[in-house]
Amino acid sequence: MLGNANPLHVLEDIFRAALEWLHASIGLPWAWAIIVLTLLVRMVILPLTIKQIRSMQHLQQHAPELKAIQEKYKKDRTRMNEEVMRFYKENKINPAASCLPLLLQIPVFISLYYVLRHFEKDVLTQAKYAHSDLSWLHVVPSITDNITAHWSGWLLVVVYVASQLGSIISMPTTDPRQRWIMMALPFVFLLFIINATFPVGLLLYWVTTNLWTVGQGLVTRQMFPKAPPPPKRTSRTPPKAAPSGDGSGGAKAVQPSRADTPGQPRVRRRKKKGPRSRR
Repeated sequence: MLGNANPLHVLEDIFRAALEWLHASIGLPWAWAIIVLTLLVRMVILPLTIKQIRSMQHLQQHAPELKAIQEKYKKDRTRMNEEVMRFYKENKINPAASCLPLLLQIPVFISLYYVLRHFEKDVLTQAKYAHSDLSWLHVVPSITDNITAHWSGWLLVVVYVASQLGSIISMPTTDPRQRWIMMALPFVFLLFIINATFPVGLLLYWVTTNLWTVGQGLVTRQMFPKAPPPPKRTSRTPPKAAPSGDGSGGAKAVQPSRADTPGQPRVRRRKKKGPRSRR
């Protein structure tokens, strides 16, 4: 019931009702209902995902300046954290925005896991679903089976690893080491997936999410191109013009040096030779 105080139970009821509606009203098979439900979830969090991409691009743009601050105060962790937070505030960077879409998908993932775990007891016991087909593309025998129960589950595992690596590559990041760590995560999750009672339908949700992320990365790169880095100041960079003191708001003209004045030859002065010492 939706009145349950547990938020995960509320999500379970919502997802179970959504799957039943997609199957009974639209006529989608259960596996395709899971795929459509995944797409609907990703569309709901799409505004946050766009904000995440912009935040990560903004962070990439200022990565050299941030690295310089970390290098300058590397011996003083407290001062470094203070300067980094001040830098974030001055440049309007929110590092937490890049984690929010991922955090929102965790309760969705857990709720769908429990929906599929009790799917046969809570849904298929109803008379109108007595003869429902739980297979997918005549390859997956049942979306409620454990992935190790059939060779098709192992096929989905291979697709999962490939799609997870593709989604990580398509995501912008400022630290190459962080990318390598994230690319190792699918193989760590693989041990959990194999040893746990992981239903095929949940892995189907995960694969669909990864493929959405890959396509989303390709589209957003065209819609939100990478911003150019801020200009670096060098010794040749002219100083900013100071405002004049007469209240007119105009910039005070910089007087050119004698060497920069055109049309006047540069006069070289000869050094005066002192009297030669007599031998």
